[in-house]
Amino acid sequence: MNNAQILIVEDEANIARVIELELEHEGYETEIAADGLSALEQIEQGGWSLILLDVMLPRLSGMEVLRRIRKEGNTTPVIMLTARDTIVDKVMGLDQGANDYVTKPFEIEELLARIRACLRTQLSTSGTQIDEGDLTLADLYVNERTREIKRGETTIELTPREFDLLVYLLSHTQQVMTREQILEHVWGFDYFGDTNVVDVYIRYIRQKLDKPFDAPLIHTVRGVGYVMKESTT
Repeated sequence: MNNAQILIVEDEANIARVIELELEHEGYETEIAADGLSALEQIEQGGWSLILLDVMLPRLSGMEVLRRIRKEGNTTPVIMLTARDTIVDKVMGLDQGANDYVTKPFEIEELLARIRACLRTQLSTSGTQIDEGDLTLADLYVNERTREIKRGETTIELTPREFDLLVYLLSHTQQVMTREQILEHVWGFDYFGDTNVVDVYIRYIRQKLDKPFDAPLIHTVRGVGYVMKESTT
């Protein structure tokens, strides 16, 4: 874990420098981005183990940076840093896909502990991104670049929308995703149709991905939405 690469997205130079020094002392490799657009450029280069993302940034807010990278299927753990300590702000960040939330001012020991916890979770999750563009869960393999899908030795063909939906769920294994979250991230903010379309597409995917096999990977959480995880039976 000492080789983990952490991107620090913080516009206050003194805070960024303190975090950088502490992380490097712990053996992490770091880089700093001072605004949202620079952060997006560095994130797109790939290779990050974790991102520390301030909410209030020039040029592009931290929330918007988070929304964009999650919409693109980037599952790199993100810890939000903010001076705003309201429940609404925390819920908004977590709903957008943040893994954790640290309020300023914070003790550096607390931040280090949360970083270690996020990195442990990323390493232990079943749906680990094993290479840039590769996602796995049990015997399921998905390559985002080539759009190849396999369960065991069986190749599976999905439509573009089905593929996007599968990747979104697979990028959030073990997490229950509501129909509203799925609709927003897969169909987009400008889609105003009924959430029943999510159920329809889940059924399409299950026919190809789960029905021919013994162990289903897509599970319904009644009244809430869906979760991708290995079957326990």
